[in-house]
Amino acid sequence: MAYENIKLETQGPISTLTIDRPKALNALNSKTLQEIESALQSLGPDTRVLIVTGGGEKAFVAGADISEMSSISAAQAREFAALGHRVFLALESLPFPTIAAVNGFALGGGCELALACDLIYASEKAKMGLPEVSLGVIPGFGGTQRLARLVGKMRAKELIFSGSHVTAAQAKEYGMVLDVLPPEKLMEHCQGVAAKILKNGPLAISQAKRVIEFGADQDLRAANELERQGFAVLFGSEDQREGMKAFLEKRPASFMGK
Repeated sequence: MAYENIKLETQGPISTLTIDRPKALNALNSKTLQEIESALQSLGPDTRVLIVTGGGEKAFVAGADISEMSSISAAQAREFAALGHRVFLALESLPFPTIAAVNGFALGGGCELALACDLIYASEKAKMGLPEVSLGVIPGFGGTQRLARLVGKMRAKELIFSGSHVTAAQAKEYGMVLDVLPPEKLMEHCQGVAAKILKNGPLAISQAKRVIEFGADQDLRAANELERQGFAVLFGSEDQREGMKAFLEKRPASFMGK
């Protein structure tokens, strides 16, 4: 499918989604969000890792498109936020790992897009933040909730109340990103992480993601029960039998996702 504002490329089990509006610093307008949603829905069963990044050299995603938002009504704002929440929930809910390669400005909606991914790596040139209060509004695509769960309520409040932009190094210190790379090494690093993931059982990876995501919002007993069930169900899979047989035979496993 042809897209206007994004690119979706697939090489074997790795797909790369690029937000590609460089003249607008990849800002998220309604059309771009709809295209992202369509792209996520189009990912086939062979995709096992998705890398999300920004086109051009300056921005991952500089934010939601203020030129679109500046004149909308409260009712229209509610619909715009609902669209963003729906798209980012779809991204967060994919049954395989997602990696944000933050190659530049990741502000507002761009920071929220990164926060909806499982793993975040940043270029040394990246800057991140949720500066919506400087526009008289608050984050509207899940940023208040995902950031607080990632870095804690007090740090999230500081970042959101101040509207500050933080460097990649600060973002790593705060726990917003895992590692900071030279710009020319960022995608190579993300692809290397994807390659490590691909060596493991896809059903196990999917279960691990599900258990971590759903367990994080439950008390410890309920979360451990979720883990117990996920652990047990995998023993009905061909991948579990292959993985353990390969270990005993001292050879690499050949997983089929069954």
